[in-house]
Formats: sequence, C-alpha cells, structure tokens
Amino acid sequence: MNTAILLAAGLMSVTVLVHVIMGGAQIMHPLRAAGLPRLIGAVMDVVWHGVTVVLICLAGALFWLAGALFWLAWHDNPALLWMTCAIQFGFAGLFLWYGTTQLHSLWPMPQWVIFLGVPALSLWGAA
Repeated sequence: MNTAILLAAGLMSVTVLVHVIMGGAQIMHPLRAAGLPRLIGAVMDVVWHGVTVVLICLAGALFWLAGALFWLAWHDNPALLWMTCAIQFGFAGLFLWYGTTQLHSLWPMPQWVIFLGVPALSLWGAA
C-alpha cells in the first residue's frame, strides 16, 4: 500500500465532504434562494453535482492507486495518476485565476491549496 497516495485519497475524501456540506450551505442554498430562472438553477445544480461526481471519482482513483482496498495491491498506473493530477491542477488554476482577477485575493477561495497539495502528495508518493 502506498501511504502517501493513501493520505492524498483521504484528503480528497475530506474535500468531498467539505464541498457537499460547507459548499452547499455557503454557496448552493443562497443561490437557490436568489430566485434565478429555472433553467439557470437547473444548470447550476448540474454543474455543482458534476463537480461532486468528479471529486468522488478523484478520491476513488487515488484509493485505487494507493492499493487501499483490502483485495487490491498497489496499482502503478501513471496515466490514471497524471489524469487525477491534471484535473486537480485545472481546478487549482481556476481558483487562482478567479480569486486573483475577480476577488483580488487568493484567500476568499482557498481551495487551490488542496488542489495543489493533493497532486503534489500523489506525485511524491508515486516517485
């Protein structure tokens, strides 16, 4: 079992919970209460839940790569590792860009920290 990648999988699992619990309360509930047109609300829900699916898949892929499931050995799959990293680097870039350009600070949306930290930990574990 790869301990560093297992830790990355655990951190991504916590990220899923934070996204669902805190993000729902801080972002989705106010947006739903804003009285947006139904189509915009439906698209917003699809995007929100789509991100949730992606985060769950990232956590699952990392658990797979770590060999954390008792019937699995550690899996050396560079393509899967780099795909998980690319998605997370993409999320980090979006949070950095929009934090910098629209909010003029990186700290109102610090999610970029986890989306840089988890792939860094994953790559270190795979090295």
